[in-house]
Amino acid sequence: MKVVLIGYMGSGKTTVGKLLAKDLKFKFIDLDDYIEDNLNEKISTIFQEKGEIYFRRKESELLKEVLNDTGNLVIAVGGGTPCYGTNMDLILKETAFVFYLKLSIASLIERLHNEKEHRPLIAHLKDEDIPEFIGKHIFERGGFYSRAHFTINADNKDAVTVKNEILGLLS
Repeated sequence: MKVVLIGYMGSGKTTVGKLLAKDLKFKFIDLDDYIEDNLNEKISTIFQEKGEIYFRRKESELLKEVLNDTGNLVIAVGGGTPCYGTNMDLILKETAFVFYLKLSIASLIERLHNEKEHRPLIAHLKDEDIPEFIGKHIFERGGFYSRAHFTINADNKDAVTVKNEILGLLS
């Protein structure tokens, strides 16, 4: 069985995914970490040196590799992963358990404010430009995210609460 968590950066996919995998006794894979390990480079470096198109191609290849794993997995994918090429179709084909961790723009801004320098997509932005950037991205990505089998409204919820909601939907 595979459980895939999707959502915008800062939505808690990795934190919730680790908790979920522990409770289910599944292996946890953060796709971004998997990419960095396989390519031996930080994602920010890949973006800077080789560009987003190169990164997205590699991301798709490695997503397929992870989804072809026969073990029980909880997979947290990058915020843009479902929106590139046929990635969302592939994810939906491989599992019936795709969860969109949905947060309001205000919640995302609050979460990302202190992580800005670690997030390649927003690191270069002025603080006052971040709300518009996130709003535009959420609008563009919403059609992909909404294809998830389940949507979890994660506003004002801690990771344990979100994890428990997902466990309730899996049983």
